[in-house]
Amino acid sequence: MAGPVVETLPAPLGRVLAPLARFGGARWLKPLAFALSCLPFAWAIGAVLSDLFGGTRLLGSNPIKAAEHFSGEWALRFLLLSLAVTPLRQLLGWNWLASWRKMLGLLGFAMVVVHLLVWGVLDNELDLGDIRADLLDRWYIVIGMVAFALLVPLAVTSTRGWIKRLGTRWVTLHRLVFPAVALALVHFGMAQKKDLEDPLVFGAVAVALVAWRVWRARTVVPRG
Repeated sequence: MAGPVVETLPAPLGRVLAPLARFGGARWLKPLAFALSCLPFAWAIGAVLSDLFGGTRLLGSNPIKAAEHFSGEWALRFLLLSLAVTPLRQLLGWNWLASWRKMLGLLGFAMVVVHLLVWGVLDNELDLGDIRADLLDRWYIVIGMVAFALLVPLAVTSTRGWIKRLGTRWVTLHRLVFPAVALALVHFGMAQKKDLEDPLVFGAVAVALVAWRVWRARTVVPRG
């Protein structure tokens, strides 16, 4: 089914979205999306190895810093995509997207782990002194660590077993994604320093997703 809102959209846009709605329930679509989502991971790993050991410059003159920025930005992309699932379901009637939220959230968490590993292993070479100095000198790293800490329990409790175990508390716990994303955006902006175009774009998307939820909660009358 195309969904109630898709059917009322302007004809050109409706023609674009209708096929997506029809294919939404196809079993192959989610595995295909997962495979495509793994491409940034493969690119980051391959580019770093090629630059460090093959003498290429796929990531520029400083491949480690470039890999840090690349992995951090993709982590935010996946997290924002996971937050976009509910608004898209409500707006377009694509209920099949519900099963994608967990996948996108875990991909975001995995990319955060990659981001952290690039910083700790490649950039600081697991030198505790350098890591401590980084934490003391650059507050945006501390903010990023707090964001990561908030995401850890969300990744751990993403299984069906934890959902049943926690009951209604699961929903409350997983609202931590909002402060986690907010802190990640602050971390991103502070790390970029002067070039704030990308952090502002990411921030605008996050604000729009939260604004939709607030508007929806205030305007939709519960049934019953």
